[in-house]
Amino acid sequence: MLKICGIIVLFCGLVLGQDDEKFTYAEQSVLRWEDFKATPDESSSYQASSNTGMGYSWSYNTYGGSLNLKYEVKSHFYPNLSWVKKGADATLLQHEQIHFDISELHARMLRKTMSEYAIRRNIRRDLKLIYEKAEAERRAMQKAYDLETNHSIDTVAQKQWGMKVQKLLEAHEAFAN
Repeated sequence: MLKICGIIVLFCGLVLGQDDEKFTYAEQSVLRWEDFKATPDESSSYQASSNTGMGYSWSYNTYGGSLNLKYEVKSHFYPNLSWVKKGADATLLQHEQIHFDISELHARMLRKTMSEYAIRRNIRRDLKLIYEKAEAERRAMQKAYDLETNHSIDTVAQKQWGMKVQKLLEAHEAFAN
């Protein structure tokens, strides 16, 4: 019985650990098709799907008699939640890359906002609200990007979005990790 439980625990750990696999934009900013490890959704009309996001952590201390906020903001790509069907081309990979770039852009914007935050009494609530606003803006931009480019089909809009996101990333370069 002990051997069976050990195998089940090991199996569950491997399965659960696969969904947690991620890398940050700082670790690898350029996507490759090899990064898309999930099984493609054959029922989907789309050729690929990238799963990106951002997260933050924070702490504070009272070193030297004043409150000091420490925070970390990262954008992530989740390989085991991202998939691609056979036959996808470089143009589609560029579309998926911009999804990752948008998440990094919003991580930079969140870093900027957090750097400007003046510590107040309700720090936990304040930072949660700041993050929720940034996350809502990130999701809205992701949706607008897909809508305006028709999921990469509108090549003119695709090119415009690529330039727009690149300029915004450059404008927020001071807040890159």
